[in-house]
Amino acid sequence: MQDLQQYGAWRLQVADSLASHGAALRQAGLIDAAGEQILERALARLRDDRLTVAFVAEFSRGKTELINALFFADYGQRILPSSAGRTTMCPTELLWDPALPPCIRLLPIATRAGQLATGDYRDDPAAWTVLPLELDNPARMQETLRQVSQTCRVSAQEAERYGLYDPQDPDLAAGLAADGTVEIPQWRHALINLPHPLLKQGLVIVDTPGLNAIGTEPELTLNLIPNAHAVLFVLAAETGVTRSDIEVWRTHIGAGPGRLAVLNKIDAMWDELKSDAAIEAEIARQQHDVARLLGLDDGQVYPVSAQKALVARVGGDMALFERSRLGALETALYRHLIPARREIAARQLRADLEALLVSSQTLAAGRLRELVEQLQELRSLRGKNRGVIAHMVKRVELEKKEFDAGLFKLQGTRAVFTRLSTDLYTTLGMDLLQERTDAVRSAMTAARFATGMRGPVRDYFNAVRATLDAGQARIDEIKAMMEAMQRKFATEHGLGLNPPPALSLARQRDEIDAVELLFARQFGTATLLMTSRATLLERFFDSIASRVRRVLRAANAEVEAWLKVVNAPLEGQIRQHRDGLRQRQASVQRIHDATDSLEQKIAAFEQGQVDLEDTRTRLAASAARVDATLALEPANEATQPETA
Repeated sequence: MQDLQQYGAWRLQVADSLASHGAALRQAGLIDAAGEQILERALARLRDDRLTVAFVAEFSRGKTELINALFFADYGQRILPSSAGRTTMCPTELLWDPALPPCIRLLPIATRAGQLATGDYRDDPAAWTVLPLELDNPARMQETLRQVSQTCRVSAQEAERYGLYDPQDPDLAAGLAADGTVEIPQWRHALINLPHPLLKQGLVIVDTPGLNAIGTEPELTLNLIPNAHAVLFVLAAETGVTRSDIEVWRTHIGAGPGRLAVLNKIDAMWDELKSDAAIEAEIARQQHDVARLLGLDDGQVYPVSAQKALVARVGGDMALFERSRLGALETALYRHLIPARREIAARQLRADLEALLVSSQTLAAGRLRELVEQLQELRSLRGKNRGVIAHMVKRVELEKKEFDAGLFKLQGTRAVFTRLSTDLYTTLGMDLLQERTDAVRSAMTAARFATGMRGPVRDYFNAVRATLDAGQARIDEIKAMMEAMQRKFATEHGLGLNPPPALSLARQRDEIDAVELLFARQFGTATLLMTSRATLLERFFDSIASRVRRVLRAANAEVEAWLKVVNAPLEGQIRQHRDGLRQRQASVQRIHDATDSLEQKIAAFEQGQVDLEDTRTRLAASAARVDATLALEPANEATQPETA
């Protein structure tokens, strides 16, 4: 996908121009702590930006073959295992992390017995089984990747403990062998670290293990699928849309931006005894039926033959590739995925650039004001005797003392700031969250096998929202206090200040609402009578608690960063004004002592004023270059990709 590579190149260009702009601001001394934080956040967003594409399908729909055809045909063979039957037994992510060697990391299925979600294990290397990938030996690499297909047999009791078996569920009970064992996946989750060009550009591919897993694996339902930038729902031409397909589509995917339906295996409809027109009409009818059942327009369903597309790409058969129709799906995927992602990134980066511009302009305006005041002061000394100059020395000394006294008064406000900051950290404390989490688990255990298990979870969401609201109230109180204090200090000493930066926890609150909505879809109306449903709810709550912990940690991190810079505008102006007073004091003193010529000093300040204006012009041009890079259009945007 050439478009993704162009998007990656655009990110690198923007990052380079933004880093150059930051260097220019530092060289000019016109960036404060808040500006450095904005710059680092913007560069991190560009560096860590990822585009996630999830593939969802029932078994034997050709989902993994579609992934091979779309992304990995350049290996000359299938990289991911693809054959009749179940080939992906656990959720699998393909990505590239340069900090790790090429490998596959596998999370044992036994981790489902604990209270940690899959996400909690991501930063725990000891929890994963790691197998190296031999990039120079595709056959060996393919053999290693077959681990995602592995199963094992365990006792029914153990499978029940993992939430993968329930004797009261007839569908699951049928899987019980004569020896009392049940076949289950060997691994809970797989992470494939592969240095493929597309993965290096930030693409993340999520391969799901069938529709049944969508409902039983919380990591898929609460995280991977909802957060994917594009979801491809794969159906097969010979089976059409089944009842389970419709249920998963409506509950977990649904029509919306980046949600595409793929009608795979249309080669099963290629009949040598029929005309091309008859075959096309039959495919169109199937496409229409799928669209109607999923509530989509016909154009939102993409008929393809992944297997023929892969064969065509490996063999260089462009006629067969055209007949596979994969090119149309690639174009649609690009159209839904990359422009929207780029627009969001550009909008965020423009806001960051504007904040940097305002901050640097404020600092430059303060510096210019100091220069103008000193220049006016020095010009007023022309033709004056030493007595007038001596009076000027005393006046500057008095201003400096008054300024230092004002700084001393600020110490009392800083004590209040420290107390309010402590209250804010306590409000958003992780210890209190853990207590609430433990209380919900106890309540769920007491209400097991009853619909009352859902009540404690709903109360949990309400409590977390209340925590975030209380935290926001503390943030607003701190900002109001700092704003009043800064306004008073600026007025007393003639400083020009921007208001303190704002902080909103709305994004974290929205994320909690989104998680609760996903929970309600899964468990809002179902009666939890079977053991498997009760166990499943417990597993889901483990993932909910994990997600909430991440949300609260993110809120705490943003609060900590904000508290470090909320006073940055004032502190920057204080340093600048103090330096200006010292410079004024030294300049007038040297003139008084006849060690400097008054005209020489005036000329030096006039040149300083000119230099500052030149610096402001250069920085404005630097910011304009960043903005122009953001607006760059990728080349060949409408070109249909012909190779993976």
